[in-house]
Amino acid sequence: MTQERGRAVATSSERGFVIVAVLWILAALSALATIFSVYLSNSAQALAVTDTGLQTEALVSASLELTTYQLLLAGDKARPAQGSFHFRLDNAEVLVAFTSEAGRVDLNFASKEMLANLFAVLGADQKVGSEAADRIVGWRTRPKDNAANDEEALYRAAGLVYSPRQSFFTHVNELSLVLGVPPELVDRALPFVTVFGGSPNVDVLIAPPEVIAALPGMTPAALNDFLNQRPVLSRDQSAIAAALGPAQANATIPNSKSFRVLTTLSFDKGRRTSSEVVIALGDDKDPFHVLSWQDDVEAGHRPRKLAGG
Repeated sequence: MTQERGRAVATSSERGFVIVAVLWILAALSALATIFSVYLSNSAQALAVTDTGLQTEALVSASLELTTYQLLLAGDKARPAQGSFHFRLDNAEVLVAFTSEAGRVDLNFASKEMLANLFAVLGADQKVGSEAADRIVGWRTRPKDNAANDEEALYRAAGLVYSPRQSFFTHVNELSLVLGVPPELVDRALPFVTVFGGSPNVDVLIAPPEVIAALPGMTPAALNDFLNQRPVLSRDQSAIAAALGPAQANATIPNSKSFRVLTTLSFDKGRRTSSEVVIALGDDKDPFHVLSWQDDVEAGHRPRKLAGG
């Protein structure tokens, strides 16, 4: 009798152990199922993002090819300095606007006076603007052989852990590394400068008012007069010179082969994004190559006012 009762207790204990083990196994399986579900959800989201990213890249690439086709088809003499077009592909409306880099101030070629003027137009006081222009020229200028490197010494004295490039700027964002240029001034200047223009002059027929105002010799009255005349001016150097008056020295019609292409995509589901790409035109064998590519730039294209109103 006692032996049978012992066997019953043992059997009950074994059953309890089995039930607990089964419950642990079920809990583990439930956790694994939850983890797998989260993994599948994350994977699906990642694939969707990747798919959208690939579609965006393909549509921007298509806009670059169509822009290049238009520009090369026109030929060197008749090539437009700016333009726009739109098309629809797959589930997106694509708006494309292109502008020659000649409408911007080139950090590698602009005179010190033009750089200082641009900073003044953007709100910098005379001392800060002049110092910033000096340091930009110092950044891009190769030091003289067998002479003290005064520009490098300024960076060391300021406690910076890097030296000036003392060669051409390779990207406009390098402006943030130049000694004496405040971050807020860099932010204001970026929409008006380039490193792809290749000329100290600017195309005043497409340049923003801020750039035209920076031309040496330009006055507020002359600026207003020119902006009023500009819509009807032809691409004729003598007509442009007459309209600019004393400010004509740095205003030519540069034949730049670099263009900034802003592509805005509006997808059917409501998503909207913009990409800005700078391209250099080539030839029939190699129509263009990309100099710079930046996505999600729409916020950076808000209109800015001239300093003072």
